[in-house]
Amino acid sequence: MYRIHFTAHDLARTRVSPEPLPLQELHVAVRALQDRGHPLRFGAWRRACAGALSEPARLALSLSRPNMVAPTFCWPELPGAPEQLLEQARAIPDAVVAAELAEIACRDPLPSWAAGLGRDAELRDRLHTGVEQLFALLLAPYWSQLTEAYAADRAVRLRQFQAGGIAAVLSAASPEWLRWRPPVLEIRIPSGIEHDLYLEGQGLLLAPSAFATRPYVTVEVDRQPVVAYPAGGGDALVGLTALAPQQPNGTAVAALLGQTRATILTTIAAHPSCTTTELARLADVSPAGASQHATVLRAAGLVHTVRYRNSALHTPTQLGLALLDTPT
Repeated sequence: MYRIHFTAHDLARTRVSPEPLPLQELHVAVRALQDRGHPLRFGAWRRACAGALSEPARLALSLSRPNMVAPTFCWPELPGAPEQLLEQARAIPDAVVAAELAEIACRDPLPSWAAGLGRDAELRDRLHTGVEQLFALLLAPYWSQLTEAYAADRAVRLRQFQAGGIAAVLSAASPEWLRWRPPVLEIRIPSGIEHDLYLEGQGLLLAPSAFATRPYVTVEVDRQPVVAYPAGGGDALVGLTALAPQQPNGTAVAALLGQTRATILTTIAAHPSCTTTELARLADVSPAGASQHATVLRAAGLVHTVRYRNSALHTPTQLGLALLDTPT
């Protein structure tokens, strides 16, 4: 059991990440690629990616095996553009790299080639090239879908926070793995690790992950600790069983041509995570009409809908926002 101890200050500073953490998601995806679990969810994606791995990408994979401690200098868990974060990772000082590898080696075995990472610039370059190639292969083709999954999860967390504060969010983020027993958040760990983390006023950053099948904890010096949890866990499951590059449905998009559906889409864009009842009121249509139009928009790939308790929460997709931004 991994136990995270909160004070009142920690609860006040605990939050759900307002935007994706691209390299954190890459780190989780790298582990999911090497794991054999959840074949229905990840099988097609694994097969598509495994045959396209370059030598530098395989090098990077070998440094982050499932159920082993992985270095954070490859994938700093920060918000921002993926390209910018990948460049920041390259700029981390060699001394920091060497110190982190030495700490990891006390707990888990490292590949023999990794010993030179703290002093061999060419080896570091190959490693980071591999990380960049992994992002391009594993996440980049699906990034629009993934960001929509994160936005949908945050909409659910916002509703939970409004209903019961941060305690409700901690209790519901991943009930199978997380248990909130004030003032301690208990995380079940398959490896059997027993550890206590005292936040000491830093608070916690909760980060939804489309590839996580259980929570992951990351603690870095001078950064708020991060708990990545399965996006859509609990009441609103985000289905990524057929993860594939997103393509618009031309027939369904054509069905949009009409004032009422345009109003519905504009309303959802202006009020993301609105319920069907709220959507009907804001767009001045009946609840049945709002539900029907939202269904057509969802089929066209313009709206993403998740269930929270007895409500459907609607958010615009990137395709929907792009359509609204297109000049008439």
